[in-house]
Amino acid sequence: QVQLVESGGGLVQPGGSLRLSCTASGIIFSIYGMGWYRQAPGKERELVASVTAGRTTDYADSVKGRFTISRDNAKNTVYLQMNALKPEDTAVYYCTARIGSAWLYWGQGTQVTVSS
Repeated sequence: QVQLVESGGGLVQPGGSLRLSCTASGIIFSIYGMGWYRQAPGKERELVASVTAGRTTDYADSVKGRFTISRDNAKNTVYLQMNALKPEDTAVYYCTARIGSAWLYWGQGTQVTVSS
């Protein structure tokens, strides 16, 4: 049984930081590409950041220079460090795992709210 469990969401003021974590079980974590999507109310889900099995990273233009994705294969965990947060970053953030181009598994999501 595959599980992706996110943690680290919450309420933060504009300009603040949060680190999201996603721990996987039931998969050979090291061979999967990992990603973070987000979905704000009334908007489509968008890919925020991704990291390949070979640790190549990619980011949405809206978060470049502010967010950093990383992975720790020994802990089966992927992280999303979010700095200089803006109100428009408010969304539910989902962890996902892929082989090739197919995102196969999803977490339950964690809420991030940026507000003063």
